[in-house]
Amino acid sequence: MEAEKKGPRAWWVALIVVGVVAVFATGLLLVVYTAAPGDGVAMLARDRIAILPLRGVISENHLVLRQLEAYRDDSSVKGFVLWVNSPGGEVAPSQTLYRELDRAREDGYPVVAAIGSVGASGAYYAALGADSILAMPGSLVGSIGVLLEFPVAEELLDKLGLRFEVIKSAEHKDLGSPYRQATDADRALLQQVVDDVYKQFVDAISEERGLSRDSVLSIADGRVLSGQSALDYGLIDGEGDLQDAIALAGSMAGLGTEPRTVLREERRRVTWLDLFTSLAGWVAGRDDATTTIGDLWSIRDLNPGPRLMYLFRYPEWP
Repeated sequence: MEAEKKGPRAWWVALIVVGVVAVFATGLLLVVYTAAPGDGVAMLARDRIAILPLRGVISENHLVLRQLEAYRDDSSVKGFVLWVNSPGGEVAPSQTLYRELDRAREDGYPVVAAIGSVGASGAYYAALGADSILAMPGSLVGSIGVLLEFPVAEELLDKLGLRFEVIKSAEHKDLGSPYRQATDADRALLQQVVDDVYKQFVDAISEERGLSRDSVLSIADGRVLSGQSALDYGLIDGEGDLQDAIALAGSMAGLGTEPRTVLREERRRVTWLDLFTSLAGWVAGRDDATTTIGDLWSIRDLNPGPRLMYLFRYPEWP
């Protein structure tokens, strides 16, 4: 009789245990499925293609550079898709991204670039590190060239009655200073730098795209091309969007045309300084009360130093 009373209770205990195990297993599967590089569980995830979002102006410590390094330590990632919507940016970071993608390719990872609205200048340079570059017929591609610019505030400072005393070790130590006009010698030296970096861009295109240097030079005058024209000139490999690039990378990695993918967006940490500056902006009546001190300093006009840029300028990226 006592044994019969224990029967239903034992069943309830068993059901509770099974339920707890099922919930735990489901949670573990979700964690593994959505695991990001560096989470410590990515090694348990199924094979997948990592999507690298190259957006906005390229600068030092760009998200894609950090992600690429992390994904290469993730054994579940079998290939990469560079998802491009960028006008380019600073020269060295653009070259670094190209080099890192090329290294991934040399290590056996398939790499495919998909150009969306725009993949110009430094962004196109970066895409040269891919096995294949796709774009839509109406994408903006090209803008092969170099910018080196800096503000000159000499006349403004004169009106304010303000001048800067500069003590320098040699004639060109303050080359590109906003506090004085550039001399002819200054311009000649800076032009040499621009020409050298421009040659590096042209050489990279010639080598990676299998084009003669003369054919590259014929369109390397800063002009922007449609995706269709870029295909005609041999700058890209075919027409396609992000899904086409994923299918191609999956096939190259042996995962089929519908592989699993992982895409990680940057999570910006909000600091007390951000909150303070946002509050100050709200008090001042600005429409955009989320601007931080870091955002303000990143505006190019507040940074007086000369910067080499592989950059296509148009209104969205002033």
